Amino acid sequence: MFEYFPGNYIWNLGVAATLNSGGLIDEVDRACRPIRELAKQGSDVGTAEFMRSWQSVADQLEQQAAEAEKAGHLRTAGQKYLRAAAYLCQAERMQSAKDPSRRDVYQHCLDLMQKSFDLIDPATTRVAVPFEGSELPAYFTRAERPDGSPAPTIIMWNGLDSTKEHMYTSGWPAEMAARGISVLQVDCPGSGEALRFGDLKARVTTEDWAAACVDYLETRDDVDLDRVGLVGWSLGGYYVPRAAAFEKRLALAVAWGANHNWGEVQKARLEREGENPVPHYWDHVLWVWGYDDVDTFIEAAAAVHLNGVVSQITCPFLITHGSNDRQINVRYAHQSYDQAVNSPRRELRIFTPEEGATEHIGLDHLPHVGAFTADWIEDVFSESSGGSAAAAPA
Repeated sequence: MFEYFPGNYIWNLGVAATLNSGGLIDEVDRACRPIRELAKQGSDVGTAEFMRSWQSVADQLEQQAAEAEKAGHLRTAGQKYLRAAAYLCQAERMQSAKDPSRRDVYQHCLDLMQKSFDLIDPATTRVAVPFEGSELPAYFTRAERPDGSPAPTIIMWNGLDSTKEHMYTSGWPAEMAARGISVLQVDCPGSGEALRFGDLKARVTTEDWAAACVDYLETRDDVDLDRVGLVGWSLGGYYVPRAAAFEKRLALAVAWGANHNWGEVQKARLEREGENPVPHYWDHVLWVWGYDDVDTFIEAAAAVHLNGVVSQITCPFLITHGSNDRQINVRYAHQSYDQAVNSPRRELRIFTPEEGATEHIGLDHLPHVGAFTADWIEDVFSESSGGSAAAAPA
């Protein structure tokens, strides 16, 4: 993995994710250079300075975007609004859950994203998935099929600390739409807007919000309901297999990074085994799951595992994992694969250092693991329809 900040895994992971999600190396360098020495003090120290430095670059981009928009250069404006949003959502992710500025920063990110949709991506719209008297905010990237037929659709879920904005800026939803497959990018309970504005917490029973997502898709006439799949990265590697075991309307499931026994991983992290994904880790975990103290959380987290669960998956099931994942050991990928005995098509793909995508969810080479996953989904949808998953471009 490219390591801008030697010895600071968490900050490096954020940089790698940004560069593999539309970030430009000059802009990222200008955001990181002022805090390079500060990074040597560890991942928790200096996150406020991290925010200010990245915010400065985002503000400059936003100003340039506004000037371009005023001059009628709408594509330039939309691209700059999008990169500004991408930098903000990466920097916001690094802040403490107790930081009162997070809500305002995140709202600003949402506003910039909407400006970019309006200017350069009308195929992506903001939608809401009804859920238990509340809603799960989402983006829907609609695939335009030349014959006008309903499109196969992927529901995409995030993990412990990512948001639907990270999903969108990764470029993967646009890639799927280019293949004729729509993508519903959802802020699950415990993430994104669902957490920040709706106070919806993560839970063990992820099939609850899987059912809500499929119910929502059933209200749309542009979705092929026989070909609805579910993809989730990072902690989504637990969320998705759990949901697929019990929500039988799903045509396929992908664990983009295995997470077979996340509760066990938390106990190891108490002993400082493995790397954390974000600074201020335990504050973040308690915020996401809705607990007041670590001991109570650790006891409850023991239920966050897939033993006796993945054996109930009866749809095609893909697991991807990096051989050098420093957050979730690769052995968990093998556990999920070995137990998914009732999937009619199960596959485990381990990415190696020689090819890249070997770190957590392939963030060191995200397009590589993304392309493999897209190809696999295309193949499965094609087999289920007896033809092509995606209509050819017009």
